[in-house]
Amino acid sequence: MGTEVNDRSRQSEWTGRLFYFGRTWSGGEGTTMAASTTVLDDALQGERPGQRIVPVPDHQRVLGFLDYFALWSSLGVGLLVLLAGTLLVPGLGLSQALGAIVLGTLIGNALLALAGVIGSDTGSPTMVLMRPALGVRGSFLPTALNVVQLVGWGAFEVFIMARAANGISRALAGFDNFVLWAAAVGAVCTLMAIGGPLVVVRRWLERFAIWLVYGTTVYLTWYLATHFDLRGLLAAPGDGSLPFWLAVDLVIAMPVSWLPLVADYSRFSRRAGPAFWGTYVGYFIANVWFYALGAAFVLALKTPDLIPALMSVAGGWLALLLLLADETDNGFANIYSTAVSLQNVFPKAPQRVFAVMVGAVCVALAVAVNVVQYESFLFLIGAFFVPLFGVQAADYFVLRRRRYDAEGLTADPPRHVTPGVRWLPVAVWLAGFLVYQWIAPTAIPGWKGLLQAGFGALHLPFPLSAGVPWLGASIPSFLTAFALHALIGRRQPVPGLPRR
Repeated sequence: MGTEVNDRSRQSEWTGRLFYFGRTWSGGEGTTMAASTTVLDDALQGERPGQRIVPVPDHQRVLGFLDYFALWSSLGVGLLVLLAGTLLVPGLGLSQALGAIVLGTLIGNALLALAGVIGSDTGSPTMVLMRPALGVRGSFLPTALNVVQLVGWGAFEVFIMARAANGISRALAGFDNFVLWAAAVGAVCTLMAIGGPLVVVRRWLERFAIWLVYGTTVYLTWYLATHFDLRGLLAAPGDGSLPFWLAVDLVIAMPVSWLPLVADYSRFSRRAGPAFWGTYVGYFIANVWFYALGAAFVLALKTPDLIPALMSVAGGWLALLLLLADETDNGFANIYSTAVSLQNVFPKAPQRVFAVMVGAVCVALAVAVNVVQYESFLFLIGAFFVPLFGVQAADYFVLRRRRYDAEGLTADPPRHVTPGVRWLPVAVWLAGFLVYQWIAPTAIPGWKGLLQAGFGALHLPFPLSAGVPWLGASIPSFLTAFALHALIGRRQPVPGLPRR
């Protein structure tokens, strides 16, 4: 968010398609090329699908399995994912780390793809879908948090891309201008956000980026397998400083970091099933592969600073350049979803204006502020969204049985939704967040001390992970919010449904 790595070493104090065929084919759903091209041409001429927060009309819902496979394969690949893999070793041995990567991705992807189902069913973006559970004005609370974190991660992405581009240009041509590179990558990401998801998926990801993603990944894998002793790396034990289940939680954090964004893209799907599996399979392959490459390369190269080390290997600068080109889609996602989130509060404002404003702010922050020092603050905000989806999942799948009045959510006045704030679900959401912080408190000066005083007053051990080192924070936080909202919600009237 770009990609949000829940760095448990900090938080616990150490702790459309795969190919572009020239025709539309997505899971045998029979969409013609002519219909798809009409929607794309409309988008390119200014009539962009999804530029408002009302449900996407059926004729603009054209994406299928391979489209989502391409999108989430691309979003699952990036420099930050490589760096996330380095956090698992040497605390775990490489073979243990691979097990944690696969298991964590299986679990995290289930939450990610399930959240996307709600967008596919309703054609509505993520923050609008918070209205039934929290109320219209209640949905402004997660919207504010989402805007702050997306702008922060957007600035972080611009910073990472500009630094990588500047390092490559300095090494190859002696050209050194970080500010210019930041402005350039920010402009590219902003233009992609103005184009919207259909243009990005069909005209960039499927024609070009997906080839860069898998071509680069195959090359890095080949280089690793042919230049280093993989058997030795797999046989070597870890130093024991990272418990296996905390490593699993680290991996879960990557796919669930996309929870506040996923419905912004799944709303363009023809059917929920292909979108679910395209999201799940695409992100699973990319996340597992790049986490594994990060863990293996940092052990093989014997350095904690992976990116400069990769540039030193044969062809490494070219691989990083290709990854850098693909990384723009992460910047696009942050900028685009920030603009869509802002429209939940200001529904009549033009999405393009928001996109330009957000892109400019991301570039300014990347240039003027050391965004790395605010990373822990972004992790703290991100910890709100796992229990938030617990509340939303219970509300949609259990209490309302997959029945939202999508048109009513954005009607004036809204139908079948509380206009104000539903404080009880907000309290349940906060309870889930506190469970997360009880297990894995975010390392921000003063914050951990405040939590320790509060839990100490209740005579509870803090942090809980100190006494139960195998316990991760994501799943307990999600289950707490899900169970509480499902149980309490059954005793409360649900707007738009008869009381049971």
